Amino acid sequence: MTTPAEPAGTEPVEVVVTYLEMAHRPEGPAPPLPSGAPVSLMRAVRPPVRYFLYLYDLVGEAYHWTDRHADDRAALQEVLDDDDVSLFSMIWDGWPAGLVLLDWREEGVCDLSYFGIAERLHERRLGRWLLGAATRMGWEREGVRRMTVNTCSLDHPRALPMYQRAGFEPVRRVETLREIPRRD
Repeated sequence: MTTPAEPAGTEPVEVVVTYLEMAHRPEGPAPPLPSGAPVSLMRAVRPPVRYFLYLYDLVGEAYHWTDRHADDRAALQEVLDDDDVSLFSMIWDGWPAGLVLLDWREEGVCDLSYFGIAERLHERRLGRWLLGAATRMGWEREGVRRMTVNTCSLDHPRALPMYQRAGFEPVRRVETLREIPRRD
């Protein structure tokens, strides 16, 4: 029996980060939930850091989401406890399978800070529905004049086109180097 190779250090990878904005509330009905999908969306009120990191890893492990693990746990808990930050768990057939983190701490702005679905559910076509729900929840807060989100070339290849189809427009691109685990 073979086992997955352990990371052997890191290697620098060129990454393009695309910053996007939505300047107007979405019009029309929200994208429908796929027929018969055993899914719900629940707000996690003041969740523990470990729960957030579980969702963060579940969604982002394949895309090298590691930054939040370096954060001070008390500072991260303060963010999760802030009344202007909301974490939503997408529940699939009884288990947490996705996340939406909305951040209204900047006046007039809702930042879609984290968004994603567990890799094993990607082919269930839930992304459009979840993004539609996220953008509508983001705009529900009084005073929101724009929504923001960013994605990078390490994220799922359908992420950027999906954000654009939902009404987000690229406003800036930044090229950077990122250290990611190397496998031998």
